[in-house]
Amino acid sequence: MRSFALTIILTVFGSVLFASETEQKDYRDYQHAEEHVRLFYKENHANQTLAFVLAKKEQYLPLRTCRMSIWDAIKMLDTLVDESDPDLGLPQSYHLFQTAEALRKDGQPRWLILTGFIHDLGKILAVYGEPQWAVVGDTFPVGCAYSDKIVFSEYFALNPDCRDAFLQTKYGIYQPKCGLNHVHMSWGHDEYLYQVVKDYLPEEGAFIIRYHSFYALHKESEYEHLLNEQDKNLLPWLQHFCKYDLYSKSEEKLDLEELKPYYENLVAEFFPSVLDW
Repeated sequence: MRSFALTIILTVFGSVLFASETEQKDYRDYQHAEEHVRLFYKENHANQTLAFVLAKKEQYLPLRTCRMSIWDAIKMLDTLVDESDPDLGLPQSYHLFQTAEALRKDGQPRWLILTGFIHDLGKILAVYGEPQWAVVGDTFPVGCAYSDKIVFSEYFALNPDCRDAFLQTKYGIYQPKCGLNHVHMSWGHDEYLYQVVKDYLPEEGAFIIRYHSFYALHKESEYEHLLNEQDKNLLPWLQHFCKYDLYSKSEEKLDLEELKPYYENLVAEFFPSVLDW
């Protein structure tokens, strides 16, 4: 895995043109979310057990579902409507271009622009037939206590792991400062895509892919007791990226054909023509 010095972090964390403060307050407004979003999280929190996550890892890892290109995956992604997202009504590829273009316009490194461009491709799990509650939505650790800062945390009462007192302790099956690499996260598109691209991106980009839906950590500062020093060093990159991921969403329509040549070159710079998925 490529490594980029974190000393450049201050030089790239500049100002970003996002939605206004008033508009930003409307993002991730789960208090007024539509009923289908609430029902999605009810299923997600009820079914994402430790046993389920381990079973999905055994099913998909090592990667063996198919071999295809990044562009093939983008085409598949556009057949999906994300039931967990209260903010965007456009095809999924628009959000990829929106995120990447926001990063590019702000002069971010090419690897970070690429990370923005591909970060949601793991959602093709839904095209394989996985229920959306096992693909999208906020992620969280399993095997230890659930934070009440997780969206719709009240639905964890329906999860069988809540009846296991040990799994509801602060550390559960983990050790203090064990590092996120040793923590089982709820199964979904983050972990799946991380496994696909981890050998081609710098560790900062791979970390972003793996944990960009872990809002309890990067937004609410929960689960910091599980982080090791490497996680703490990488976390600012994740928090920086998530501003682009969230606040670049809009109904603006981009000219994807005009933008495509730039991203074809960018993808070819980092990835082979075909990858294991």
